[in-house]
Amino acid sequence: MFKFHPLLKQTLWGGNRIIPFKHLNGNIDNVGESWEISGVPGNETIVSEGPQQGKSLNQLVSELKGALVGEENYRLYGDQFPLLVKFIDACQDLSIQVHPNDEIAHRHGQLRGKTEMWYCMNDEASLYCGLKRVITPEEYAQMVDDDTITDALARYDVHEGDVFFIPAGRIHAIGAGCFVAEIQQTSDVTYRIYDFKRKDKDGNYRELHTQLAAEAIDYKVLPDYRTSYTPQLDMPQQVVKCPYFTTAVYDLTEPMLIDYTDLDSFVILIGIKGEGTITADGETTTFRAGETILLPATTQQVEVQGTLRFLETYG
Repeated sequence: MFKFHPLLKQTLWGGNRIIPFKHLNGNIDNVGESWEISGVPGNETIVSEGPQQGKSLNQLVSELKGALVGEENYRLYGDQFPLLVKFIDACQDLSIQVHPNDEIAHRHGQLRGKTEMWYCMNDEASLYCGLKRVITPEEYAQMVDDDTITDALARYDVHEGDVFFIPAGRIHAIGAGCFVAEIQQTSDVTYRIYDFKRKDKDGNYRELHTQLAAEAIDYKVLPDYRTSYTPQLDMPQQVVKCPYFTTAVYDLTEPMLIDYTDLDSFVILIGIKGEGTITADGETTTFRAGETILLPATTQQVEVQGTLRFLETYG
């Protein structure tokens, strides 16, 4: 089992919930993101304890290969870890944005696109996800120019436990007050569509990527972009299954043995609420809200004890 030092990202729109949630020293403000598991070059998380302490995530992948990530994942992704896990705390609306798929990203010299999901951890907030009515690429460009693009977007009041899947191409934005766990492809490519005419710390409007976004947008309209599922105690509830990751929600009140014998992949466990312990391969570690644990692909069984809610995701 591996735990990592989080990478804390200060942002103009960041809030102040990540520090106490993760039980960290609160001597910095406006922490918008905590990168929990990251193999993004220049932003790799570092093992925080145990025999591999001090090694970067991609260093672990390079050394352990398929034993860490799974043989098929290693064949596809090589020495870069395939997923990026974050906690995001927004005290202001984030920019309206879209991410390219792999094909478009490759066309523009990027390694891969970005498909992601959000698990909402609080109430009394809202976000944008998807188009609520049909628009053409020409209408899109005009609506960006005349500051009305949000009129075409589906806006949701969110509640704790809500899940939103955001495949590449879907317009979206985290709204003010949202506190979410995000699981995504390892990619930092974002096309900013609209930023509410805000200026950065130097007084400049942030760069927009109107044309790149137009190429990436999926203009299909769906009746509902929120993932429908029924939370249940003491059994996994799968909420997302896509080519890049599969994610389930666990809400445990009693011990559970989870069997990964037939799974050829790493597993990431993301603590959302409560606390307990995890035992795997003869090793026991604490596990509580705000912690993220990486299990290597060689892990066959995991025993989880305690009263806790967590996400399980794998490639």
